[in-house]
Amino acid sequence: MARIEQYRFGHVIVDGQEQTGDVIVLPGRVVGNWWRKEGHELVLEDLAEVADELPEWLVIGTGAFGRMRPDPHTLDALRAQGVEVEVLETADAVRRYEELDPDHAAAALHLTC
Repeated sequence: MARIEQYRFGHVIVDGQEQTGDVIVLPGRVVGNWWRKEGHELVLEDLAEVADELPEWLVIGTGAFGRMRPDPHTLDALRAQGVEVEVLETADAVRRYEELDPDHAAAALHLTC
């Protein structure tokens, strides 16, 4: 299970490894340098690589200033699949993730704006 140790604009430390690109933290692995189809949008296609690995809870970090916007249809589709989704600015998302059981939670984090 992954542990997020620290976040600051453009950087996050996951299990002792610094990540400087957007990242998805799953119970079984970390996906670094996560790219989305559109930089400041999140659509279901952007999570296709990890769709089968998503646990019961997904915390989405929208950036330091909340500029990444999840598409409402994406959130609805995730919830229809049984994934509880919470959308927060990234610093708050990291704090929220740390409150959850890492065996049952994931985080998709935009690290900059």
